[in-house]
Amino acid sequence: MIDLDHYYDTPKDICLETARKAVLRRKALHISQKVLAGMTGVSFASIRRFETTGQISFESLVKIAISIDMKEDVKNLFNERKVYRTIQDVIDEANQKR
Repeated sequence: MIDLDHYYDTPKDICLETARKAVLRRKALHISQKVLAGMTGVSFASIRRFETTGQISFESLVKIAISIDMKEDVKNLFNERKVYRTIQDVIDEANQKR
């Protein structure tokens, strides 16, 4: 069965999932919220709010990502993707690879 749940993620769902992953990474590195605040220059309250609600400025998120060694994940957020306009575009590309 095809899992279509990811097509229905809300912005809030994505923010909360991002925060959950950041918390897991922070804890794996044995970094407290207060220490992370000191490392990033992001206030303790903002870090706590992010980890609870998923809400944070993008700049603060980048600072956190750098501090927990996840910078490349953020940099790759909007990588360029091939866009196909028709099925013929897909077929043509497949034929070129042969």
